[in-house]
Amino acid sequence: MNEPQVFFHVGLAKTGTTYLQHKFFPKLKGIKYIRRTKYRDFKYAEIIKKSHYGTYFISNEFDRQLFRELDNIASVFPNAKIIIVLRRHDEWIASQYRRRIKNGYCFSFKEFLDLENDRGFWKQKDMLFYPMLQAIEKKFGSRPLVLFYRELKEHPHAFMDKFAEFLGASYDKQAVNLSPKHQSFNDRQLKFIRQCSRPLFSQDFEYSDKYWKSKFQRFFRMIPRYFFLYSSVFVPNFLVDKTPLITPEELEEVREFFKDDWRKCVSYALKTNPGP
Repeated sequence: MNEPQVFFHVGLAKTGTTYLQHKFFPKLKGIKYIRRTKYRDFKYAEIIKKSHYGTYFISNEFDRQLFRELDNIASVFPNAKIIIVLRRHDEWIASQYRRRIKNGYCFSFKEFLDLENDRGFWKQKDMLFYPMLQAIEKKFGSRPLVLFYRELKEHPHAFMDKFAEFLGASYDKQAVNLSPKHQSFNDRQLKFIRQCSRPLFSQDFEYSDKYWKSKFQRFFRMIPRYFFLYSSVFVPNFLVDKTPLITPEELEEVREFFKDDWRKCVSYALKTNPGP
């Protein structure tokens, strides 16, 4: 029996993955879509082993753990075809920072990403995208499809067409809801929870690798976090920090620092997926 063709979308995180997983991927036709909830403990491999479709598509989202997860995928499906979505470095790290603040961390943006000494929470090596593309090509023996978050935002159907074409699948454009999956919290809400987080949450905390333990940790941290996020609308302005959550100058520094890596990725994508 011929080996099935397996496609794997690896994120990155904060590039529209949640939206795609809920509103686009289930609409694909001509391919078996395996949801991210079946990724843990190689459940997707068991599903593929026990079923008889010709092509399969699995989606998850990674960032700092990408290289480890590529090894895991390659150990089961060394010929998998990989899709990755990139977002310009300054926009991407700003979104990562906002997520961390929402989750109860209280460091400043400079403490989160230290471009001078690389002592921040997020290391510079974890923001280099081009080595990710090289690793995918080396591990799987083929070039990944490289797409961009901005195209998803500005030309969603063009983005989806490229995705579907690479998978050899189709979809009904009218069936795909283009509205966001969820709305982000604004800067005022995030600045308020950043103020409240220091006495409440350990800044060295990381969620457990154990699935159910991680679930309980997230639940018990979620209650006070969302209380502060939503109650911030009732807090007088003078009690909320006046300094910007992230300054435009900080984001410009990030963009300039990683501009060569971004150019390499754009060039790579043009070779992989020619077109406007």
